[in-house]
Amino acid sequence: MSLNELRVFGRSGTPISPLTLGTMNFGEGLGGAPGSAPTGADEGIRIIQSALDAGITAVDTADVYSQGESEQVVGRALRGRRDDVFLATKFHGQMSANPAHSGNSRRWIMQAVEGSLRRLQTDRIDLYQAHRPDYNTDVLETITALNDLIRQGKILYYGTSVFTPAQLVEAQWLATTNHLIPPVANQVPYSMLVRGNERDVLPIAQQYGLGVLAYGPLAGGWLSGDSVLDAGKPPTRVHSLPGRYDISGPASERKLLAADSLARLADKLELSLVELSVGFALSHPAVSSVIIGPRNEEHLLAYLKAADTVLGESVLDAIDELVPPGTNFVERDAGAIVPSLEYAELRRR
Repeated sequence: MSLNELRVFGRSGTPISPLTLGTMNFGEGLGGAPGSAPTGADEGIRIIQSALDAGITAVDTADVYSQGESEQVVGRALRGRRDDVFLATKFHGQMSANPAHSGNSRRWIMQAVEGSLRRLQTDRIDLYQAHRPDYNTDVLETITALNDLIRQGKILYYGTSVFTPAQLVEAQWLATTNHLIPPVANQVPYSMLVRGNERDVLPIAQQYGLGVLAYGPLAGGWLSGDSVLDAGKPPTRVHSLPGRYDISGPASERKLLAADSLARLADKLELSLVELSVGFALSHPAVSSVIIGPRNEEHLLAYLKAADTVLGESVLDAIDELVPPGTNFVERDAGAIVPSLEYAELRRR
């Protein structure tokens, strides 16, 4: 596998690179200030252009990343190169102090898309994704609005992110029965430490021909190389998502042991942990492209090198022995917790 070996993005027929550049880390504000992106705008532009020069053809962002600043950086970086890039962004997250500026309703989607088009400096979005399910909005309303945006030429395809298996099937069924264009993609977390989607989401994607953008191949830093036992500390993102990096909990202790075992396997194979991680995510037949999230050009180079990693059956078997297929150590690693599990009042009389 190399960046030159493009993959067809689900049933869309669109070829994209096996790596997609994720831009969550990019923003106008320099790293260090509370809530700011760790990578400033100028460096973000350099990283995007270097990634494109290396052969990456897909870029993924979201309106909520640094409250629109990531999209602005992407828009500036793609000047003169827009037609050569598969550009994906997302809606759903709250974009101001007004709670109405969020969600998956028709009212918000129609506003959100205009903001993204303006910030990205483009006349169309290749893939527009619902960043999370919206349990207050009927799915039919959401997909009808997205269908209309396709008809208007403002988006070419639409998809979802971390939708449950039931929601994925429901969206396909609703679109088909209402003569609408169905979603063509789903974005999910997938790594050697986050394998729960192997149980149902990835098989459903294959069944319906959905393109899959797999994010978090390093499991949010657990597989960056810094989380092995010898380091004696959790990943550097420990403060960003409370609950996922509390190594005092039994689930995270097991996860840390697994990360250490995977790091030792990588050493034995004379691979970096990044190479082993990206090679694993690319090996699943449902995965169209793996989203990488470099914070600097050094990180980008490590990811680019990993794109050439091909893992044999014996290596994949060894990974399965260390972390059995379908394993999630922490519920929130799935990307979101469904309300019926998160809120006790929904499961008690």
